[in-house]
Amino acid sequence: MRPMRLDLAGFTVFRDETTIDFTDADFFALVGPTGSGKSTVLDAICFALYGTVPRWGGTRGLGNALAPSATEARVRLVFESAGARYVATRVVRRDSRGNVKTAGAGLQLMPEGFDVTKLDTGLSPEDLGEVVAGTPAEMDTAVLAAVGLPYEQFTSCVVLPQGQFADFLHARPATRQQILVNLLGLGVYEEVQKQATVRAGQAEAKLEAVDQLLAGLTDTDDATLERATARLDRMRALTGAVTAAVPELDAARASAREVTAALAALDAELAVLGAVRTPDGVTEVAAAVTSARAEADAAASAVSLAEEREEKLRGELAAADDESTLRLLLRAYADREQLAGQAEQVQAVVAAAGAEHEVAVGALTQARAAAERAEAELTAAFQAHEEAKTADQAAALRAHLTDGDPCPVCEQPVPRVPAMPAGSAVARAVAAGKAARAASEAANRLVAERDAAARDLDRVLLRARAEYDGLQARLSELDDRLAGAAGVETLRERLTEHARLRQALDEAAGAVRAGRDAARRARSTVDAAQERLRGAWRHFDGTRDGLARFGPPAADRDDLAGAWTALVEWAQTEAERRRSERAGLASAVAGAEAEATAVAGRITGLFAEAELPAPDDPVRAATVAHERAEHDRRRLVERREQAAELRQQRAEHERQARVARALAGHLRANNFERWLLAEALDLLVDGASGILRELSGGQYDLVHDKGEFFVVDHHDAGLRRGVRTLSGGETFQASLALALALSEQLAGMSTTAASLESIVLDEGFGTLDAATLDTVAATLENLAARGDRMVGVVTHVPALAERIPVRFEVRKDARSARVERTGR
Repeated sequence: MRPMRLDLAGFTVFRDETTIDFTDADFFALVGPTGSGKSTVLDAICFALYGTVPRWGGTRGLGNALAPSATEARVRLVFESAGARYVATRVVRRDSRGNVKTAGAGLQLMPEGFDVTKLDTGLSPEDLGEVVAGTPAEMDTAVLAAVGLPYEQFTSCVVLPQGQFADFLHARPATRQQILVNLLGLGVYEEVQKQATVRAGQAEAKLEAVDQLLAGLTDTDDATLERATARLDRMRALTGAVTAAVPELDAARASAREVTAALAALDAELAVLGAVRTPDGVTEVAAAVTSARAEADAAASAVSLAEEREEKLRGELAAADDESTLRLLLRAYADREQLAGQAEQVQAVVAAAGAEHEVAVGALTQARAAAERAEAELTAAFQAHEEAKTADQAAALRAHLTDGDPCPVCEQPVPRVPAMPAGSAVARAVAAGKAARAASEAANRLVAERDAAARDLDRVLLRARAEYDGLQARLSELDDRLAGAAGVETLRERLTEHARLRQALDEAAGAVRAGRDAARRARSTVDAAQERLRGAWRHFDGTRDGLARFGPPAADRDDLAGAWTALVEWAQTEAERRRSERAGLASAVAGAEAEATAVAGRITGLFAEAELPAPDDPVRAATVAHERAEHDRRRLVERREQAAELRQQRAEHERQARVARALAGHLRANNFERWLLAEALDLLVDGASGILRELSGGQYDLVHDKGEFFVVDHHDAGLRRGVRTLSGGETFQASLALALALSEQLAGMSTTAASLESIVLDEGFGTLDAATLDTVAATLENLAARGDRMVGVVTHVPALAERIPVRFEVRKDARSARVERTGR
C-alpha cells in the first residue's frame, strides 16, 4: 500500500480542510513541534482504512476523531496497492444527543489513469470509479482484499506507531510468540481443528442417517421382485380384456341412450303441448285499451277550452292600467294630504317664534343701554377717587398700610397705622367706586343672558323656516306629479277591476293545470292498458315461439282471444298424435338396457378374477391398476438401486468421519503450533539478519535461540550478545530490520496477500545522541535508496529532517493544524 493523497476536515487537530499530496514523495519526513499534529497524519491514514487508530484503544474511541466543538469529521485517502489505485472515505458525525457515529464509509476502485488533482474540483462519489464497499460493515473485507493486511499487521509492517517500534525486538518469547500468531494468522489452524471436529460430527450424523435409510429398505430381495413382476403380467392381461369388452358395452349403452333420449324427447313434447292454455282476462285487456283512449280524448278537449279562457283573461289584464302606477298615484295623494297638514303646523310655529324673537331683541336693547349707563357711572367714580387721592394723599397712603410697615414717604416703620378720619373724601370715593363696579357687572351679566336668549330664538326661527320651505318644495313636486291624474275614487275603482281580472286569471290557470293533470293521467292509463296488451301479445308470442319446432299456425294480430283459441286447438291435436307413438319407444328402451346390463356383468367378472373391486370406469380402473403394478415394480427396482448406492455412501461417510477425527486429534496437540511458530521465526530472523547486515555495513547478524534474539558482532570476532546491549542507533537498525522482515515475510507466511510498498516510522528520535542519530539517518537513506518502497518518518529533530529531501511541515494555531510541503 502506497499513500498518494490525504484530505482532512474536522479530524482531531485539523479543523479546517487540509490536503497532503504524497504523489512523488518516495522519502519524506513529517516535521513540526511536539503536539502540532504530526502523528495525527498517520492516524488519519489508519482511520480511513480501518476506522480506528492505535492510540485510541479501539473503535470505542471514535469520539476522538472530531475536532473540539466540531460536529463532523471527514477523511479521504487515495492510495495505490498492487498496481491499482483506490480511494477510501470515512465520515463521522455527532448527533443532537452527543453520540458520535460513523455516518458514511466507502472504498472505490479508481479508473486507470485517473488524475488525482481532479479531486479539488468537487467531483461526486459516482465520478471516482467502481464502488468496492459502500458501508462500514463492507469496509473490513474490501480493505483487506485491497491492502492485503489486517489492522494489526498494517500497524506493525506499514505504519509503525510511536513507542512501539522496538517492542517486537525486546518482547519476551511468549509475548513474541503471541504476536506472531496474531500477525501470521496461525489461529486459522485452531479454526481448522474446530471445523474438522464439526465435519467429523456431520459425517457421523450422515452415517447414522444412511443406516436408518438402509433399515427401511429390507423388502428389496429377489422374491419380492418376482411377485411384483407376476402381478404386472396379470394387470396387463386385465387391461387387454377390458379394452376389448368396453367398446361392446359402449355400443349397447349408446343404443339404450338413443332410444331413451327419443322417449324423453317425446315426453317433453307432450309436456310442452299439454301446457298450452288460454290465459285469463285476455278479452278484458283489449276492451281496457279502447276505454282508456276515449277518456284521454275527453281530457284533451277540456284542456283546450281552459287554455282559451286563460288566454282571453290574460289579454284583458294586459289592456288594463298598470297596477304599480295606480298604487303610486294613490300614495302621492295620501302624501300630499299629510304634507299639507304638516306645513300648516310649521307655519304656526314660525309665527310664534318670530314674535318671541322680537320681544327678546327689545329686552337685549334695553339691557345694553343699562350696561352703558353703569359703565359711565363706574368711570365717573374712578375719576372722583383719583381726585380724592390727590386732595388727601395721607388718607390715600394710609389705606394701604398695616402696623409695622415702613412709611412710603420717610421710610420709617409705622408702629400703628392711624384710623381713617370720618368723612374722608377718599373713603367716600372708594365706596362709590365699589357700588358703581357692582352695578356695571350686574348690567353686563344681564346683557349676556338676554343675548344668549335672543340667539337661541333666532336659531329656532331659522330651523322652522327651513322646515317650512322644505315642506312647500315637496308639496310643489307632488302637485306637478298629480297634474292631469285621475281622482282618488277613480284610481281605486281601476285597482279593484285589476284585482278581479288577476283573480279570474289565476282561477283559469288553475283550471288549465288541473285539466293537464287529468290529461296526463288519462294518457298514463292508455299507456298502461297498451302495455298490458303488448305484454299479453309477448306472452302469446313467447308461447308460440316455444312451439316453433312443431310448426304452429299463423296468428291474427288484431284478435288476441282468437289467436289464443286457434293455438290451443292446434296444440291439443298435436299432443294426441304423439301419444299414439309412445308405446313402441318404451318397449325399445327396455330391450337396449337389458343388453347393456349383460355386457357390464361380463366386465365385472374380469375384475373379480383379478381380485379387484368392480369400478365405474373399467378402462380407467384397468389402466390405473396396470400403471400402479408397473410403478410398484419400478419403485422396487429403484429401492434396490438406492440400497446399493446407500451402502456406497455409508462407506464414504465412514471414511470421512475417520479422517476428520484423526485431523482434529493431530491439530489439538500443541507441538504442531509450536513447530509452525519455530518455522516462522526462523524465516523472519533469516530475513531480518540479511537486512541488518546490509544496514550495519556487514557488522551484525541477527539470530535467535529458544525464542530470545541475539546479534553476532563480526567486528568483535563473531561475538554473540543480547539485543539489549545494543546502542540506540544499533537498536533502531535491528528493530527496522525486523520491521522490514515482517513486511516482506508476511506476504509469504500470512493467509492474505499483502501489498508492502511503503513504511512510515513514528519514533522518538529526539532521545538519540548525535552519533546514533547519524547512524539512523544513514540507515533511512540506505533504505530509501533501495527504491522498493516509500519511506516516511515523523520527527521534530531538525538534524534528521534536514537530511530528508521532502518535508511536510505541520504547524498548529489556536484554530487548526496546517501542513506545508517543502524540499524537492
